[in-house]
Amino acid sequence: MPYRYGSVMELRHLRYFIAVAETGSLTEAAERRLYISQPSLSRQIRDLESHVGVQLLSRSVQGVELTPAGKAFLDHARIVLMHLDTAVETARRAARPERKTFAIGFLTGHEMNWLPRAMHLLHDELQEIQVTVSSDYSPDLAEALARGRLDLAFLRVEPGYDLEYRVVDREPLIVLMPSDHRLTARSCVSPQALVGEIFIGGSNKATVLRAVTEDYLRRSGLDIKLDHGVDNMAMAISLVASTRGVALMPDYAKNLLPPSVVSRPLEGEAPKIDIAVGYNKSNTSPTLRLFLSQLDELVSASADNVALFDQ
Repeated sequence: MPYRYGSVMELRHLRYFIAVAETGSLTEAAERRLYISQPSLSRQIRDLESHVGVQLLSRSVQGVELTPAGKAFLDHARIVLMHLDTAVETARRAARPERKTFAIGFLTGHEMNWLPRAMHLLHDELQEIQVTVSSDYSPDLAEALARGRLDLAFLRVEPGYDLEYRVVDREPLIVLMPSDHRLTARSCVSPQALVGEIFIGGSNKATVLRAVTEDYLRRSGLDIKLDHGVDNMAMAISLVASTRGVALMPDYAKNLLPPSVVSRPLEGEAPKIDIAVGYNKSNTSPTLRLFLSQLDELVSASADNVALFDQ
């Protein structure tokens, strides 16, 4: 595909290309992500390919797929936009140096466990800073840290991001099932009992959960295929209730279950998944340094609470 003289690659071309790559569909990217017409999006992608000089997407009746060149281009396109967002956020902070803020993110469902303890560590700073709190899925928290939108987050140790992590807890996986499922008669569930059940686990986006689950099933000698992949806990709980399937999810799911879904521990030594404090190592926030210096206190308080609960 020859370079088209006079064409100009713009940032919107990168955003459009990433949206199509992530959805696998021009129509879905146009209507649900970008809010433009599908023909307009197709034209923008063609302009991008003309500028790059190679085909980035392979089109078929099933949708679109990345060519080898497209896969290589996607990684760099994401990095370009990440650096741009970081630059914008840095400039905005520099424009308001008098206002000290500290942004904390939590893996959705973990706020009740960690927010009170985090605020306790920041107690002496609260008169001087404004703390903002948000919750999201773990990969999105990692991206927000990388782009400078968050100073600190409680999340999984997500691969693919240049972040620092300090593990603060290790959660066992538990089995979720409908409240009238046959396995509720058991006090704990063996992995072999999951064979033949509709199985719900982490999607490709929930990379950490998926990897821990697949490793556990492999070590247990089981060839259980994923029937439904989920990005988040709410989706997992909903699918357990609607499909009457079972799911392996982190222990904090017990805080979120409706009456129609119950949990049971796994028999034997359950696999564990880390919850960590993550931060961008280029972040020079004094508040971040203070928080990290007292992190051992937060972990110790968490361990004491668990021990007290288990007595």
